[in-house]
Amino acid sequence: MPAIEVLQLEREYKGGLRAVDGIDLEVAPGEVYGFLGPNGAGKTTTVRMLVTLLRPTGGRALVAGHDVATEPHLVRKRIGVALQEAALDLLMTGRELMELQATLHGIPSRDVAQRSAELIERVGLSRAAERRVATYSGGMRRRLDLAMALIHAPEVLFLDEPTTGLDPVSRVALWAEVRRLRDEGTTVFLTTQYLEEADQLADRVGIINAGRIVAEGTPAALKAEVGRPHLDLTFTEDADLEHARAVLERFGDHRPAAEGCHLSIAIAGGATEIAPVVRALDDEGLIVASLELVQPTLDDVFVEKTGRHLEGAEQAAPAPVPEPAA
Repeated sequence: MPAIEVLQLEREYKGGLRAVDGIDLEVAPGEVYGFLGPNGAGKTTTVRMLVTLLRPTGGRALVAGHDVATEPHLVRKRIGVALQEAALDLLMTGRELMELQATLHGIPSRDVAQRSAELIERVGLSRAAERRVATYSGGMRRRLDLAMALIHAPEVLFLDEPTTGLDPVSRVALWAEVRRLRDEGTTVFLTTQYLEEADQLADRVGIINAGRIVAEGTPAALKAEVGRPHLDLTFTEDADLEHARAVLERFGDHRPAAEGCHLSIAIAGGATEIAPVVRALDDEGLIVASLELVQPTLDDVFVEKTGRHLEGAEQAAPAPVPEPAA
């Protein structure tokens, strides 16, 4: 039985706005499923329906074998949810929050302290357990929120952009935890704005755009489907980009490129086509300041399927800065 099964799921708002328009998807037990989409594509609405925070207006969704519309109480018992903005009581300590969460989930009182301590240690917060959450860094709060989502050993874990805003050290630590959860058999439904994160963690990826699933498969298969590498070119500031665009059309299809003096084309021949492109531009008096041949990535898949880059795809990772001692 699938851990998550979605059949023609819809969510329509007043005025006829259909945020989710009849999507189908299936996630196997123990799988990490990466869910990607541009802002306004229906990604958040889909997740809110799957975690029972929003009722579908059409179709059906089963999570851990239970219907999100007719059996939401049974779904909630079997899922863990760590949203992007963790709702943590800053005046409580990490240990107090964990033990409160354990109690709310009905864990026997004799097991509350031990279960809480085990998870606090697992996410690396043992030394901070008696500190108020207000003193925690962003990464520490994210790790605490993850531990709280795991307190009742859920079958399915929903992670909503879990590493957004974290420094690289914290991101790598959270990636390691996601991999460990998968190895232990937990199903993870991961939304992210970092394509590298989906590529690293997800067994399969689904891309939603305008309320519909437009691509689904393993990262490797999706990249192979796009197939062609692309050539990114940067021109001098005085270059006539429209003229350059016309020249480049002889060699390949244009792709969305960064703003400024940048153009990008998909080329079938890879490195063998670089010299002819540069010669043609040089013959037209167009000076290339720099160029790069880029092999297909998940960003290329995203552009191919949605016509734009994912919002976080071009964000540079912040420099590694150690967190305060936990």
